[in-house]
Amino acid sequence: MYKALWEEGNLSSDIIAAIEQAIIDGVDVLSLSFGLDGVALYEDPVAIATFSALEKGVFVSTSAGNEGPFFGTLHNGIPWVLTVAAATIDRDFEGTAHFGNGGSITGSTLFPGNSSSTQFPIVFLDACDSLKKLKQVGKKIVVCQDRNDSLGKQVYNVNKATVAGGLFITDNTDLELFLQSPFPTIFLSPKEGEAIKDYINSNSQPTASLEFRKTLLGTKPAPVTTSYTSRGPSPSFPFTLKPDILAPGSLILAAWPQNNAVAVVNNKDLFSNFNLLSGTSMACPHAAGLAALLKAAYPKWSPAAIRSAMMTTSDTLDNTLSPIKDIGDGYQPASPLAMGAGHVNPNKALDPGLIYDADIEDYINLLCALNYTNKQIQTITKSASNNCSTPSLDLNYPSFIAFFNANDSKPNVQTTQEFRRTVTYIGKRQSTYVASVTPLKGFEVAVVPNTLKFKEEGEKLSFVLSIKGPRRTKETVAFGYLTWAESGGEHVVRSPVVATNLSSDTVSLQS
Repeated sequence: MYKALWEEGNLSSDIIAAIEQAIIDGVDVLSLSFGLDGVALYEDPVAIATFSALEKGVFVSTSAGNEGPFFGTLHNGIPWVLTVAAATIDRDFEGTAHFGNGGSITGSTLFPGNSSSTQFPIVFLDACDSLKKLKQVGKKIVVCQDRNDSLGKQVYNVNKATVAGGLFITDNTDLELFLQSPFPTIFLSPKEGEAIKDYINSNSQPTASLEFRKTLLGTKPAPVTTSYTSRGPSPSFPFTLKPDILAPGSLILAAWPQNNAVAVVNNKDLFSNFNLLSGTSMACPHAAGLAALLKAAYPKWSPAAIRSAMMTTSDTLDNTLSPIKDIGDGYQPASPLAMGAGHVNPNKALDPGLIYDADIEDYINLLCALNYTNKQIQTITKSASNNCSTPSLDLNYPSFIAFFNANDSKPNVQTTQEFRRTVTYIGKRQSTYVASVTPLKGFEVAVVPNTLKFKEEGEKLSFVLSIKGPRRTKETVAFGYLTWAESGGEHVVRSPVVATNLSSDTVSLQS
C-alpha cells in the first residue's frame, strides 16, 4: 500500500512518486481509488505515472468518480487504464417494526444501535415538516410521509426532535445517504407505509417496537448501476468509451481502522474492525482483484488483453435476467456511459475466446492524433523519440463510441463513422465467430466481414464496424452491442456500441 494523499494536501508529485515506487517494487496490479477532475492527459499525474506502469506491463484499475448521474463527470478516462463504475449487490440491510397487535412491517435501515422490545406509542405526522411540532411529540415513534422529495429535511427534523424513532414512507429508491442514521430509523415502501397507517388509524392506542441489524441476501434486482457513479464521455479523452466496467461498489463490507468511528449513536462514537462504505473507490479494487486473477492465469497477457477479457465477458443482465438498470435514470436499462461494458464476471473472464490487444505504439499514435505538442506527448511517454507517422484516435478497444453532434446548418445529412478492430484468438482448435449487432435507434450498424475463421491459437483477424446516421442525432444516447458468437461453441464476445450527440470536446484541446 502506498500513501499518496495527505492531510497537508494532494500533490501531483506525491501521486507520481507513489505509483513509480510501486512499479519499482515489482507490483503486477495497481488499484487507484482516486482521480483528478477536468485535467488534460499531459497534466494528469495519474495518466502520466500509469503510462510508465503500462510500459512495465502493470495493470491499473481506477475509480470512475462519484459525480453521477450527470454525463461527462467521469475522471480517470485514460485509455491505458481500466475505469470502474459502481453497482449495488444482492444484499440489503433491514429493520422491522413490530406492532402492538402482533403484526409487523419491514424496511431498509443501517442503524447500528440495539433493538428494543419496548412498545412505544406510534403516531402519523404526515410531512414531518414542523420541527416545533416534532419536539412536542416526546418518546414516541413518528411516521413521516415523503412528499415532493422532502426526505432529507424530514430525517433532519426527526433527528433534532429526539423522539423514540422514525419510520419514513418514501418511494425514493436511492436511500444510501439516509440508511446510516444516528437515531432509530426504518425506511418503508409506499405499500408498507399504507399498512402502518391502517394500523395507526384502526387502533386507539397504537404502539410498536423496533428491531435492527438484519441482513437479507439474494435481493432482486441486482446488480443495479448506482446513481452516484460518474458518467462518460471522458472529458480528458472522449474517443474511447468510458467507464469500462461495472463492479460491486455500494455498501461494501471491509476492514476498518479502530481509531476511526464507524457511526455515532446517541452522541457516542461506535468503533469496529469493519465498516460499510459506498463509492467507485469500493468498485475499483474489486476489478483490480479480478485483474490479479487473470494475470496469474495468463502471465504473458498485456494490460489491454486483461482489460479486454474483463469487458467482453461482463454481464449485461441482472439476477432477474433483465437488462441491468440505472438508479440515476429512473431504473431504465443502464447505458454503457453509466456502466461500461457490463458487470464483471470473474469465471467468464478466465476464458474470453477473443481479445482486443494494444501496445505502447498504439497509445502513442492516439496521443499524436490529439494535436498535442511534442513536449506534451513527452510529458506522458518520457521519450524524445515518439513516432507520430501514423496518428489515430481509433484505438483497438473492446468498445465503440461515435459522436453525431455536428452544430451546423446540415444536421440531417447522413454520415458514416468507421472503426477498425483486430481480435486475437486464444482458443486451441479451429473456430468460427459470427457477428451480430443489436439495433441502435436512428442508426444503421454494419460489420465487415461478419464472419471470422480462426485456424490456430494467437491468430489475429480484423474487421470494420460502421455506424451510419444523421450528422446530429436527436438521441442523446443510443446504444447496443456487437457480439461475436462462436459457432457451435460456448464463447460470446460482447462489446458496447454507443452513438451520441453529447459533446466530444476535450479538456486537452481546450487547454
